[in-house]
This record gives sequence, C-alpha cells and structure tokens, in this order.
Amino acid sequence: MTMAACNSLGSMLRDAIVRLQAAQVGSPRLNAETLLMFTLGCDRAYLYAHGEREMTADELRRYEEALAERACGVPSQYITCHQEFWGMDLLVSPAVLIPRPETEHVVETVLELSGHREGLKIADVGTGSGCIALAIAKDLPTAEILALEISAAALEIARANASRHQLETRIQFRCVNLLDGMEPATWDFVVSNPPYIPETERESVEAQVRKFEPEGALFAGRDGMDIYRRLIPQAKEVLKPGGWLVMEIGFGAENRVRALLDGWAEVRLKDDLQGIPRVVAARNN
Repeated sequence: MTMAACNSLGSMLRDAIVRLQAAQVGSPRLNAETLLMFTLGCDRAYLYAHGEREMTADELRRYEEALAERACGVPSQYITCHQEFWGMDLLVSPAVLIPRPETEHVVETVLELSGHREGLKIADVGTGSGCIALAIAKDLPTAEILALEISAAALEIARANASRHQLETRIQFRCVNLLDGMEPATWDFVVSNPPYIPETERESVEAQVRKFEPEGALFAGRDGMDIYRRLIPQAKEVLKPGGWLVMEIGFGAENRVRALLDGWAEVRLKDDLQGIPRVVAARNN
C-alpha cells in the first residue's frame, strides 16, 4: 500500500477502501472500517469523530498488515480473531468455521422446542467455536450441555469462548467423533451444524471460504450427506423418546435429509430470513 501524504484516519480509510475495491473484496468500506477499528481498538463512532487524527507509525504498520491479508482473501474475522453470534463476541481462528447469522436459526429452533423447560440435556455435535452451545447455555441457564468436537484445536477455541463468557461451568467439552461412545436414550436434544457442502460443488464455493476456512467443517462427501448419514442413526440411539435432533442443512438438501429421517415421529423445517429451508428438526419415537 502506498502511504497517503496525510496519515489521518479519514485519509487512510479512504485509501483502504480503494485498495480493497481494487482487490475485489466484498463490502470494501465495511472491511476497511472493521480493520481500522481493530487496529486502533476503537468503535466506528471514534473513527468518524476523529477523522483528522494522525495515525502513528506502529498503527500504520499494523493497518497495512491487516489490509494486505484481507486483500489476499483472508476473512476479516481471522484477522481480528472475533465474530459476533447471538449477541456474544466470540473468538475465532482458522481452526474453526466462522459463525454465520443463519446458524442462529438452529438456536432459535432449540429454544422454541424446549419450551424453556428446566434440566434439559443437550449435546452439540461438531461445536467448532462453541457458538451454538454457548448461545443455548446463555438462554437455558439450567440445561446440561455437552459440546463435542473431533478437532482438538477447535475445542480449545470453544473452551476459550466459554471461559470468556463465564459459561465454562455450564458446558462440558469432549474430543470425539460425532456421538461415538455416548450412552443411549439419555439426551433431550442433539443439535448440530455439520459440514454439508458436496465435494462436487467445491469450486463454486466462495474463494475466501474454500481457501481459508477448515475443510473438515465445510465438505461432506460427494453429495454433502456423509455426516447426516452417520449422525442421524447415532442421534436416534442417544436421544430419549420424544427427544429432538436439530440440524442446519444446506441449500436444496431438505428432501434428501428428510429421506434419511424416515421413521422418526415428526419432522419440521425452519426457513431462514430469505425463505430458504435452513434447519430440520426431527422428534424421536
């Protein structure tokens, strides 16, 4: 980046927007602002109230480094190490999938089906950053929650987020593959946002997602159904009678997932804000 003659916040922000536009980064203004707020440790109001404030040499260096990473496609969340989910500021790293707003529909579905009953036992499969487990713990204060994850590196992030939000005594963590070794008929809810992108669609996935987010949290075999095929029968075994399996699903996958749920007592779908089926909930017999 060629430094502007004037190193004021306003000038550097304008230059950063132009640079990110040239690199074809989506939402260049938002990204430039986010990275500048990260560099300065300030909020957006400060940026615009102090547009004439000169940046220090160290601030310029750190902002340049952040912009260079973003221009190369690194998601801003991995640069800042933060992402908001369910009103919580979560730590993220390349070890975990970046939490998406659509996944909040999974949490909404669990809360709706739970009736906010006390003492529920809830297993979050493939917890990643811990976003689902933490959101449920936040809104169901008496629930017993177990966060399961095959990646030890991801589990470290989830534990750090639980500690950060003072929920570490509410959630247990276990490094395990799906529901392996779980006792049968003991859980009220099994919840998951599993990998569901078909390998055949790999090249159509946004480049910054495909290149930088963990492959194991994105892709699930040729048709995207591999995890569902394993998780659904396991969930049926560990859920209590009347217990619910709640899962996020990919675009156009509802009929294939429904077919795998043949024999369950009840199957429901929940759309996202764009009207796309995003969550499937199935009640055990």
